[in-house]
Amino acid sequence: MSARTLSYLSRLAAGFALALLIASSAAAAEPASGTRTVLSTGTTVTNEPIRYPTGAAARINAVEITLAPGQQTGWHTHPVPLFGYILEGELTVDYGALGKRTFRKGDALVEAMNEAHNGRNTGRGPLKILAVFVGADGVPDTTSASPPPRP
Repeated sequence: MSARTLSYLSRLAAGFALALLIASSAAAAEPASGTRTVLSTGTTVTNEPIRYPTGAAARINAVEITLAPGQQTGWHTHPVPLFGYILEGELTVDYGALGKRTFRKGDALVEAMNEAHNGRNTGRGPLKILAVFVGADGVPDTTSASPPPRP
């Protein structure tokens, strides 16, 4: 190939790459069709402001939790924000004096952080939860807790 042909092809490739970049930027600026906001909040289910841990590198852990009917999580807290999405089944969470809340398939939540709580599968079949912890290196996602006092 001649130098002139190579120069033309390289300019053509650069132009094509630029066109793709512009097209992808325009597409990213507009929400995709079929996009649905599942949850948008600045507070947890118990109205605590969401606070991110500081002082360490960010760490996101996404886990799928499965509980059999009647099985429970045990009393615990979350030192980091937790986004939860019920994939299947029914979850009832006891927040002590703050009451109980039930979440079903398709529900999304930001779980309580500093309020001790215990989740139980109150459905007839398996419960599956997608739990996304927005934490930091060295900070646990969950810690055991004692049940809160009852009024």
